[in-house]
Amino acid sequence: MPAIAHVNGEFQMMSNTSATALTHQGLSAPTRRTVDALTRTLHAFMALSFVGAYITAESEIFRLVHVSLGYTLGGLLVARLIWGLLGPRHARLSALWGKLRGLGDWWHGLRTGRASWRQMQNLYMAVSVVAVLLAIAPVVLSGYVTYQEWTGEWMEDVHEFFGNFMLMAVLAHVLAVVVLSLLRRRNLATPMFTGRVEGVGPDLIPSNHWTLAALLLAAVLSFWVWQWQASPQVPAEGGASWLHPAPGRAQSQDDDDD
Repeated sequence: MPAIAHVNGEFQMMSNTSATALTHQGLSAPTRRTVDALTRTLHAFMALSFVGAYITAESEIFRLVHVSLGYTLGGLLVARLIWGLLGPRHARLSALWGKLRGLGDWWHGLRTGRASWRQMQNLYMAVSVVAVLLAIAPVVLSGYVTYQEWTGEWMEDVHEFFGNFMLMAVLAHVLAVVVLSLLRRRNLATPMFTGRVEGVGPDLIPSNHWTLAALLLAAVLSFWVWQWQASPQVPAEGGASWLHPAPGRAQSQDDDDD
């Protein structure tokens, strides 16, 4: 299907290949919106929260950061599930489920020697996304129980297991994006940054939902500020520390002093 682009003051007809060539020449090429701002903001905060929480998992100094990012990740999961029910078509959980339903047909095709390579790519991407989403709840819940010291040390092992499982799921998802980008010769990560892809036709997402994205941003930042202000300031060797002790840990120290 030809595209219409504005080149040198004139509107000209062009193919998708020509549109890509225009981009390399620094000229304006047609694009269309495929991912709304709220979905992109959710995706960015979920990635940031997990990476930050994983990096600070073994640090006593940054315990408050680890706990706050864990809570944030749990809240973002709830928001993503709600958006998956009420959001636009591309963000719906039903769209993800629609891709997964093709697993049976692909497996049957594999057994009969007629498996679809394109379908396998889409299935791998969908499975990696589902694995990441399914890992969040047990990671957050086991972390909360560990932080509250409601159980023995075995819960720490459970939390570590699910944390590593989620890391594997995230890496599998990133690998899927990289490999499929190379195979299809286009950057599949771009829509999660810009919300748009090169191509002709109308926007697939009529509304960008900037207001909802701004509200989410404000909510997350406000929660982080509140966590910081609510954390007790406890002295540490060599100066002050903003380490946020576990609720049971402070009591345990008092008992030890007695």
